[in-house]
Amino acid sequence: FIFQLRLYKIFATKSREEYELCRMNKKSNKNLQGYFTILNDRGLHCRPSTEIVKCAALFKSDIFLHYQNNRVNAKSLFGILMLAAAKGAKIKVEATGDDAQEAIESLQALAAESFKMNY
Repeated sequence: FIFQLRLYKIFATKSREEYELCRMNKKSNKNLQGYFTILNDRGLHCRPSTEIVKCAALFKSDIFLHYQNNRVNAKSLFGILMLAAAKGAKIKVEATGDDAQEAIESLQALAAESFKMNY
């Protein structure tokens, strides 16, 4: 309770604009997009989805995948599985943060390798 009270006092002394400026400085406004195509025969099942999550977890940026009007967090296994993307699906990657470019390039390289799946 005391910790919450201290936080309240800290934020109560700042104006809304100052708070938003502090929040914006924590994350870069770098918002980039890219695409990759699902090349493996069985689409995005559990194993390739796990590889995406492992890759995305290496970056501080917020990373989202878009497919057929669905937007999911690339760091969420269940979210990626909900996309139910089949072979040939074109997935849009959106990343926001300082390492957004590296995150998109890494996911594109992973997709080009068929998510390290050999069957």
